[in-house]
This record gives sequence, C-alpha cells and structure tokens, in this order.
Amino acid sequence: MDAQSRGRAGDIDPADQWVFDPETGDYRLRPSSPGTRPAASSSPASSASPSPSGSAAPRPGSRAGSRAGNRRAASPRGEVPRQRRRRGAEAPAGGGPTGGGPGGRAAGRRKAKPKKSRKNRALVWTGGVTAFLIVGTSAAAYYLYDHFNGNLSTIDVGNAGNGGFGTDGPINILLIGTDKRTGKGNEGYGDNGSGGHADTTFLFHVAADRTNATVLSIPRDLITDIPDCPTKQEDGSTEIIPGTPGTRFNNSLGQEGRDPGCTMRTVKELTGLDVHHFMMADFNAVKTLTTAIGGVEVCLEKPVKDPKSHLDLPAGKSTIMGEDALAFVRTRKSFGNSSDLDRIKVQQQFLSSMIRKLKSNDTLTDPGKMWKLAEAVTKALTVDTGIGTIKKLTQFGQEISGINTKNISFVTLPVKDNPAEIVKATVVLDEAKARPLFSMLQNDVSLTEVEKKEKAAKDKAKKEQEALLKGERAAASDVRVEVLNGGDTAGAAQTTLTWLQNSQGVLKSSNGGNAPKKIAKTTLEFAPNQADQARKLADLMGLPASALKQGTEDAEPLEPMTLTLGADFEGAGVPIAAPTKAPEGIPQMEADKQICAG
Repeated sequence: MDAQSRGRAGDIDPADQWVFDPETGDYRLRPSSPGTRPAASSSPASSASPSPSGSAAPRPGSRAGSRAGNRRAASPRGEVPRQRRRRGAEAPAGGGPTGGGPGGRAAGRRKAKPKKSRKNRALVWTGGVTAFLIVGTSAAAYYLYDHFNGNLSTIDVGNAGNGGFGTDGPINILLIGTDKRTGKGNEGYGDNGSGGHADTTFLFHVAADRTNATVLSIPRDLITDIPDCPTKQEDGSTEIIPGTPGTRFNNSLGQEGRDPGCTMRTVKELTGLDVHHFMMADFNAVKTLTTAIGGVEVCLEKPVKDPKSHLDLPAGKSTIMGEDALAFVRTRKSFGNSSDLDRIKVQQQFLSSMIRKLKSNDTLTDPGKMWKLAEAVTKALTVDTGIGTIKKLTQFGQEISGINTKNISFVTLPVKDNPAEIVKATVVLDEAKARPLFSMLQNDVSLTEVEKKEKAAKDKAKKEQEALLKGERAAASDVRVEVLNGGDTAGAAQTTLTWLQNSQGVLKSSNGGNAPKKIAKTTLEFAPNQADQARKLADLMGLPASALKQGTEDAEPLEPMTLTLGADFEGAGVPIAAPTKAPEGIPQMEADKQICAG
C-alpha cells in the first residue's frame, strides 16, 4: 500500500507530518520528533459516521476516495495530506496518562484542543438549482482546503465584475444555469451541439447590512440588448465579441464565444446594478446536489405525468433527487399556462425548499451529508477568478450566513408579451413595473419584512417630510420652474418640460438647457416664499425630500425655481425617489414558505 492508504510506507503516515495553522489558513510541517511512531487514524468526517452504503466515508487522497483509473502515488505534486487523530493518543478509561513521554504523550506532541461540535466544524457549501448559496462556516473549513479547492473551475471575466465582499455595500452575485449537455445522462436535455445558453438566471442581491436578500429571476426569452463583450481567450489575449441588439437574453452566454462575463454585462445594462461575481452550473449540479442532501421536498396541487421531461409525481408532497429533481425544474408544459414564466415560479419554489433543507440541522449536523455536499458543490461549480478559491467562497458564506430564510425574497423580472409578435414566443420589459423594482435594488430597499430596517426608514422619511414637505401646495398653474439637464440623457430637459406642460398643467415652466456641470442626484432649488410651489412640483416629479434645497432669501415675484435633472433621472413621469414598496401586481415569495406548484 502507498503512504496515503490504510497501510504505511516506512511506518510513516504523511498526514502526521503536517499541522493546520488557524492564524494563516495554511499547513506547515510538524517539527520532527525522533523515535515517535504515529498510530492509526480515523476517516475524514468521523469513524462513527458511515456513508449511505454503510461503509465509512473515504478519506481525501486515499485509494478508496479516488476515482478508478485516476489513482496516484503518495503526494506526487506536493499535496498536503489531511491531519488525522491518533488512536494511540487516547487516554485510558481511568483517565491516567499514557506512555511515550512527559505527561503521557509522545515527545513533540501538542496537547489536543477541546473537541468542537460537528456543526461548528462542518464545511458548509450549499447549492441551488442552477446556482449556489453558500452558508457560513468556521475557520476549520480550511481543514480540507486543498482537496476541495482543486475541484473548482474558474473563468477570467476581466473587469466585468469585482468587489462586493468585505465592503459596507450590497453584494450582487449572478447565478447562472446553463443548458449545455455536459455530464453523463444529459444527452436528452438542452440544445444539442450548442455551447450552452443562460437558460436559468438569478441575480442574488444581498443587502448592505446582510439582514436580507432579494433573488431576481430573469426570463431567458426576454428581448434585450447584449453589449460588446471583451472576452479572455486561451492564449491570454482579449477578443471583443460584438453586441447584438434586440435578441433573447439567453444568447448572452455560450453563443458566438460569449462567456459568463458577457451575461454579467448584459444584466448590468438591463438593471443598472453592478454585478460583482458569477457562479454557474450545468444539469449535473441539480442531480448531484439534491442527492447529496438526501432529496428536496416539493409540493404539487395536482398529479403530474409529463411525457417530455418524464416527471411523474402524485399530488401533495414528495421528496425528489437526482433525475427526478432535474425533471422537476425542467418541466414546463405541466405547470400553469406552460410558459417559461410558470417554470420560473416552480424553480423558485424548488430553490426555496432546497435552501430550507440546506440550513436545517438535518443537513448541518450530518458529517456524511456535509462531505457529499461539499464534494458535489465544488465539482459542479464554475466561478469567476475573483472568488475562485475555497477561502473566498467561505468568506462569502460567512457574510450571508446570518440571513433568515424568511428574509430571502424571490421575484421575477416584470415582463409582458412581445407586441411585435403574432405568435407569442418572447417577452419584453414591463417598464412601468420594472423600473421601480430596479430602483429598489439600486437603493438597497428590501422586498422582505425586515422590521428594524423598515422602522428606521419610516422614521427617517417622516422627519424629512415634516421638515421640508409639510405645508400648503400651490396649484400646478402657479408653479414657475426652469428645467436644466445635469444628467447623461440628451434632451431630458425638453422632454420633462413637455410632460410638465402637456400632462401636468405646469405652464409657467421653461427649458434652461444644460446645467453648468453634471450632477448625480436631481435637485430643486427654491426660495422660502416658493415653498408651496416646491411641494407641488415635488409631488408631480416624485422628488425625495433630500432633493429639495431651500435658500435663505425670498425670490422676486416672477423668478422661477430651478430644477436640475441629475444622473438619477430615468424619464419624464418616472419618480426620482426610490419606492418604499414593490409595484402592485408583482408576485413574490419568501424562501421560508412552501407553495405547491400547479
């Protein structure tokens, strides 16, 4: 046997030559101790925790844990073996010392630290249907760093995204499920001969205070503009893939050489949100992850026997895994009106159920499940190089681990049928509902009922309104204002002027042209004796209290106020202030609730 199997090479266990340093997260050689002979060791999770087949879980690096045909000699590339406990170091029943040196321990041995609970030791990487939500863990996660780090696949997306972690701001992660036919048994799924599309896409927005998250589903059949995409090539060069206007969103990945960075750029252009990183998986992820955790519970309003996906489930609750789980999230014809939008609802329900299962004690306290889960996630996961290590993913997990499932809200991007089509096959953005939703995400307004945050926002808004907006309103016909363009939208001042005069009755308004300099936020400057006019215009424009700038001296009788449109201006009639609640008619659900698909 080699040195990494249960036998010994020269009576030396390589794992016993290394010790983990929690300060650095790295391993170092243990100081040599002549004459010390290491004893036998246990399995990686726990010798008392068998695998589902009844045998002990294989050790990383052992022959039992390696795939057939891929066996290696002991540490051929300098791999760091895992550190293992010693049976010979256990104290006798009476609690007395064992032999081998002072205090009953072999020379050079350090006193064992108190054993931590399994939950605190657990390496918790968790996954979703086509994306992965990583639940936080302790520093002991680095125990298996080398093994799992080697499983990860990475893609360099250049400057398409970066940052987010370890900052005071929100985090935006793009979770992509590709329909590329990779993996055994997936020949019947996806697009044959294709490089894969962005088949299922979630934008996972984590609030700056890390108390809540919003998961925005983006329909694959949305007609949108794909921008030019700088794409890294195998030789290290960068090729710019030309953009495509008015095409399906799912073409942002895998088509014409586009990488996930192009999907990130497309989402940024669509939503106005910076996308910091991406995580991507294929069909195998659904099968392996659901199997690793012992299945996911789903609920159906009626029995489903789908001839295309081969899903066959009774009404009520069922626990599914593997091929059944993949069939569930791929089924479209048997749910709702057979549209992709109804399939998105089913996927959201499935992902919510998976999150609940992953965060349950049934998963967190089972070493066998934890090992399988970590192995499955890291093998199925492809990420950008910015988070392409277990250390980075663990950091992300630690940042979001405190979010309660009731504060994870799923919402679908508001869309409507494409008016240009007779036979409806694609959708377009519903601007009236989508823009306020984007504004909420851009301003980190939660869709969930986070009591503390809501109360603070209401108190702050109330004080600002009382100070600046309390009082009489002038009639629209008495409002005098000059409109200036301080933003990036050409002709914004004129379109606003036309809207004010023709739609709102503000006839005493004028176009002041471009502002002396560009500004980020829209402002309304007015004199104390124009306060009633300012309040009326603020109502019409949807201006926040922070936009009102009151001077100290009264204005002349015919002197107008000055409205300067900033970069936050999105169009005439679109409120500047971020809404405090989602627009009417946008369905949403929370991750802690189970809803039966139908």
